[in-house]
Amino acid sequence: MAEDSTVLYEQHGRVARIILNRPQYRNAQSNRLIAELDAAFDRATDDPSVGVIVLAAAGDHFSAGHDLGSPEHAADVRANPSPSGIRGKYDRQWRRDIESGLRWRDLPKPTIAEVRGYAIYAGVAVAESCDLIFASDDAMFLMSNYQYFAVPWDLGVRKAKEILFESRFVGAQEACELGLANRVIPRERLEEETMAYAARVAENDPFQLRMMKFAINQAQDAQGFTNQVRSSLSNHLVSRAAEEDEAYLLDKPQASGVRRRPMVQRALENYERDLERRSAGA
Repeated sequence: MAEDSTVLYEQHGRVARIILNRPQYRNAQSNRLIAELDAAFDRATDDPSVGVIVLAAAGDHFSAGHDLGSPEHAADVRANPSPSGIRGKYDRQWRRDIESGLRWRDLPKPTIAEVRGYAIYAGVAVAESCDLIFASDDAMFLMSNYQYFAVPWDLGVRKAKEILFESRFVGAQEACELGLANRVIPRERLEEETMAYAARVAENDPFQLRMMKFAINQAQDAQGFTNQVRSSLSNHLVSRAAEEDEAYLLDKPQASGVRRRPMVQRALENYERDLERRSAGA
């Protein structure tokens, strides 16, 4: 891959390590990053010497979600415009989020997301498309009704409602207790322990791993997972339209012109207030 690639690819024994590589933007997901990530997953899938795939990230954070306007992404959008209006949005997000997320979920090899720092919205969704999530002890997850909406499956229905209604970050330990994350590991040992686990798994029969993974995914699909994820895009688009509604912007003028999504802003404000309360009580 080129030196300026937004995704890096390494192989360590039988483990492929794919690294999101836009640390200057907290690994926000541009169109280019999604395309390069898809190609990296294909490369690992097609290589018989790879038994397990680890998805990691450069810098302090896993992913701040979709790119909402970096210069590189804005230039790409201008150079490769998609149809305007709801038809264009639906088609673009279907291909970028729904088709990609479901395809990554069903890769024939075990996948592990190695999450440190912030994982926000689409950042969580990419991690959720992996089979396992190993989180650093300082990882922070922020979920919503984004396009690839697996939250009720990962948290359970009542906890999903409780957390999304409040719009708050979920820390690594809580994420593990809820079943979103599999393990919480000190940041300085996250890569080492994730890769060690991946290497142990990669020693097993690839065909048996594939059958185990598909059997579990099929059990989830029998309960409606894939159909629900496919339908989640419609709810997301309605939510996004509501954020851009003229009446909403008139009522909340501070929201106009702000790239950060309103519920993300609310979650950050809640988090900062919580930190202030803890400091005051210390």
